[in-house]
Amino acid sequence: MSIWTELSPIAHRVEYVDAGGVPTRSLRAGNPDAQAVIFLHGTSGHLEAFARNIVAHAEYDLHAIDMLGHGYTGKPDRPYEIADYVEHLLAYLDAVGVEQAHIVGESLGGWVGARTAIEHPHRVLSLQLLCAGGTVARPEVMERIRNSTKQAVSSDDVELTRKRMRLLMADDADATEELVEVRHAIYHEPDFVANVDNLLSLQDMERRQRNLLRPEHLARITQPTLIVWGRQNPFGEVPEASAMHEAIPGSQLELFDECGHWPQHEQAGQYNPISLAFLRKAAA
Repeated sequence: MSIWTELSPIAHRVEYVDAGGVPTRSLRAGNPDAQAVIFLHGTSGHLEAFARNIVAHAEYDLHAIDMLGHGYTGKPDRPYEIADYVEHLLAYLDAVGVEQAHIVGESLGGWVGARTAIEHPHRVLSLQLLCAGGTVARPEVMERIRNSTKQAVSSDDVELTRKRMRLLMADDADATEELVEVRHAIYHEPDFVANVDNLLSLQDMERRQRNLLRPEHLARITQPTLIVWGRQNPFGEVPEASAMHEAIPGSQLELFDECGHWPQHEQAGQYNPISLAFLRKAAA
């Protein structure tokens, strides 16, 4: 199954939006008259991470974007902190005329979504945290992210990109060759190579510490919140998800078996109905 055959049952388009001066790649689909759902990927990722979720969510106005400095979106030359990603997200929402949105964030995307919900609550209708980052600073995990990404970017050997993708998944088969090829092409775009240290800047301990989501921050989230976690997540163990659940009032926690860091992709058949039930309840 190809990314594009996954999307083929519904109309969709890929476009570039000027988000505060940053050309931003966006996949648009669904019902433009419905509430908006914004999909945000993880560190060094891209919008294709949500290819298995778009059709299932077509009753909503769907936007999957390449975040600041990622994928084929523009890459300002500075180290990115969470406030920069939030600013870019809000600029995108303003550019496409979306006042409020449901945010679905995986890994880094969840970190950005949570900070947006805290600092700009009037813009966020609900929040999904899919193996979200940003609540801890573990040197060994940060080094794994930094090293695996930089090795794949610095060498043309596609096997290093394949290893980087397989690191995310409980089952290697979910790191499809098409996803590997998409990421390998992105990783070797000249502007991506030149910018890789900027998008890995949150793997620096001092910078990460000042951007962390601490329990007192999470306690300020008032929007309906769904936390989804893979039991084989290589970048965070289940107690991390449980701590988020305890800190965010009224949140819902779902733990997936046979699942790594991309629950929306690896277990799309399980995730999509849970997400839709959550969104429908939040939108009611």
